Amino acid sequence: MKGPAKKSSGILWVSVAVVLVAGAVVYGLDRFGLIGRKAGETAATNTSAAVSPPPASGAAMAQSAMAAPVPVAHPKVQNVSDTLEVTGNAASIAEVKLLARVVGYLEKIHFEDGAVVKKNDLLFTLQQDQYKAQLQQAQAQLALAQAQVDHAKIEVVRYANLVKKGAATQVEVDRWNFQLQAGQANLMAGEAAVTLAKINLGYTEIRAPFDGQMGKHLVDPGNVVGGNGQQGALAVINQLDPIYVEANLSAQQAAQIRANMTQRQLTLAQIQQIPIEVAIGNEKTYSHRGTLQYVAPTIDPATGTLYLRGTIRNPDRHLLPGAFVRLRLPMEKSTQNALLVPNNALQEDQGGRYVLVLDKNNVTQQRYVQIGQQIGSLRVVTGGLSADDLVVIGELWRSAAGTRVTPQIKTIDG
Repeated sequence: MKGPAKKSSGILWVSVAVVLVAGAVVYGLDRFGLIGRKAGETAATNTSAAVSPPPASGAAMAQSAMAAPVPVAHPKVQNVSDTLEVTGNAASIAEVKLLARVVGYLEKIHFEDGAVVKKNDLLFTLQQDQYKAQLQQAQAQLALAQAQVDHAKIEVVRYANLVKKGAATQVEVDRWNFQLQAGQANLMAGEAAVTLAKINLGYTEIRAPFDGQMGKHLVDPGNVVGGNGQQGALAVINQLDPIYVEANLSAQQAAQIRANMTQRQLTLAQIQQIPIEVAIGNEKTYSHRGTLQYVAPTIDPATGTLYLRGTIRNPDRHLLPGAFVRLRLPMEKSTQNALLVPNNALQEDQGGRYVLVLDKNNVTQQRYVQIGQQIGSLRVVTGGLSADDLVVIGELWRSAAGTRVTPQIKTIDG
């Protein structure tokens, strides 16, 4: 290629490159909205951005939260009796299998399966016709025996008077005395027969022996029940209020109780005055109160445990037989001047249980503690705390460790 032509080609390529670069710059400025914007608009925007207040920082927000009052209190000081906590189960005070005591067809069932019934409520009715007839027959025999007695009494008096007049013999008087005594024996037998017939008729109605809850019926109407035709229980009824709570103490636990109680033999009446506290299932507190009812006199050699049983009220039948329970038993040994804090003031992390206490500058400090038994809504603190400490008992979300707070002095109740 000749020199002039080559030079013209180079100029052309340079021009194309300049055009492409200029186009890219214009496109970028347009993307950011700078083309066609007046200088005053740009300046105003920059000025507005410059004078806008910055957003609140995290430190400022924390400082605002610290200003709120936080309830604090000294630990409650009181004497606390030691207790022993054991696991057990609930059990019915009474469980009765309802049986037919006379033979007959089962005519009617008067309850719904699972119903709650009162004592003497009618549950089953058996065929009654034959037992009503037997009662009438016994009453007729009784009436006949009564008539025979009345007649014999009249004849004894009559023949006794005739003997005095010589119109009858003593043999006839003796015969009527015999008839009188035989009639009186028949009268007693008739009275017994009537009573027995009434009892058998009463057995045709099966009633609740106590307030309780029915299971499902086990025999349908139309079946022959009772006597040799007995097919087993008609139903089962359980008494659920009050209800037993029972547990088995290990030999070590039994020894612990003996070591902490006065070495004396308690009477049954004294045992039944010992209070117990019960927690049902996963309940956090021992909210159910009752009394000890029975303690086995010996340790079972097969299991190495000591059986005990208490009773508690169960009016809403919330506690069912077989349910898991926890029992708290008192021991005579007590702790003087124990420290108690609300259970909800305790927190926990990998280091264990702790509370928040205030230092002299009203700054919260994390204090790990050792805890004991729970008493209502309070927890005994056995170590790590003194009676002079101010413990944060509420608004824990506002008072993380190291936070300055405004203390609001409270008193721990409960």
